[in-house]
Amino acid sequence: MSTSTRRPTTSAASRYARGETGGGAPPDPHPFWVGLESPLSTYYLLIAVISSLTLIGLVVVLSSSSVTSLKAGNPAYSLFMKQAQFAVLGTVGAFVASRLPVSAWKKLAFPIFCVAVFLQLLVHTPVGVEVNGNRNWIQLPGMQLQPSEIGKFALVLCIALGLATKRRRLHEWQHVVVPALVPFGAIIVGLTLLGRDLGTALILLAIIAGLLWAAGVSWKLFVAAGGLFGALAAVMVLVSGNRMSRIDQWLNCTDVHQCWQTRHGQFALADGGILGRGLGNSVEKWLWLPEPQNDFIYAIIGEELGLWGALLVLALYALLALACYRIVMQSDDQFVRLATTGVMVWILVQAMINIGSVIGLLPVIGVPLPLVSYGGSALVTNLGALGMVISFARSEPACRRALAVRPVAWRRSLETVHLPGLTRRRLAPVPATSDEPPVTSARTRTTRRARPTPPTRKDK
Repeated sequence: MSTSTRRPTTSAASRYARGETGGGAPPDPHPFWVGLESPLSTYYLLIAVISSLTLIGLVVVLSSSSVTSLKAGNPAYSLFMKQAQFAVLGTVGAFVASRLPVSAWKKLAFPIFCVAVFLQLLVHTPVGVEVNGNRNWIQLPGMQLQPSEIGKFALVLCIALGLATKRRRLHEWQHVVVPALVPFGAIIVGLTLLGRDLGTALILLAIIAGLLWAAGVSWKLFVAAGGLFGALAAVMVLVSGNRMSRIDQWLNCTDVHQCWQTRHGQFALADGGILGRGLGNSVEKWLWLPEPQNDFIYAIIGEELGLWGALLVLALYALLALACYRIVMQSDDQFVRLATTGVMVWILVQAMINIGSVIGLLPVIGVPLPLVSYGGSALVTNLGALGMVISFARSEPACRRALAVRPVAWRRSLETVHLPGLTRRRLAPVPATSDEPPVTSARTRTTRRARPTPPTRKDK
């Protein structure tokens, strides 16, 4: 009686991700649940989610800003056209950022920090502009720029690089304080608080906390740093009558006139129902809801697209978090892990604060919804930071192998309709590193046999 042992089965995508296919073409298409194992799944998921959120933002800005533009004496589409221009600029920036290697981001960390500090200092010069009690803008020819958005990006890069460099000595408190809190965190947060922008400062503190947690810092140092910055934030609230009134309105909203913005945001969500009123049919945007295209754009989404539209936006942010988490778990580079965590905390915490303010769970502090709200500085910076995350996804060895052997975009489109005469584009083999096998195509693995010489007929 013979016995046979069965080998454990693995999917073609899993074998390709480990480099066991010899570097040939990617595996054939699989069902959806198996395709999630593809080395390109995170890369494509990031592109799809970022594109979807940006397009939703453009559509809702077009709908919500028309009345505000007309009231200001401008064409109805003026704010939308500005946002569309910034979206194009941000898309180009994201594409360029996605093509940079990890080593380039390490070199760009300090220059970006210097640019952010210089622009933040300009806020306190005559070119600085005060908006809603916060002096956090500078006036440039034809546009206003918010330097604190660049400061968020700089903070992620510099602290991630510092913590990654000292990853073996983070058990000593002085090696945590110097890269994370001084000078990078103290300078960026201090200049932001000097402009009285507490909402942005809270986002910066959340980024620092997320990076310290991801780096594995001792909980004692983590709690000490959190307590210090928490006490500083409490002092900033207590010394500002405007902030105290917002918190009082949030806790004791007995009169609709005292918490007008929050109540009308809730009215918009309630009026939308399950399916919404339809695009362009919002009632609250007719000067009932302040800042419908900015801080309270989520209320307009719920009113025009209904509960399903509001849940779709939440699902897209959840998918963005999933893609970032996969990069963090798959990467061996500590800088990549920390920088991806910083961007994920930045986007998600800001989205939670914005949505929490709209539905009444948090006080209104003037934080826009990432990739969706109107604002050129925030949109371009968010797209640039997420472009960096895409570059991290591309830097994974399995993803680089898959991208190297895939055909160009237009040829893939033609192959889907089965046009004859199409061949795959031949690319040069990807240089192998010490920890990955060389990539060769089927053409380089086989040798062309010499054509046999036909026998010659001898003359009799």
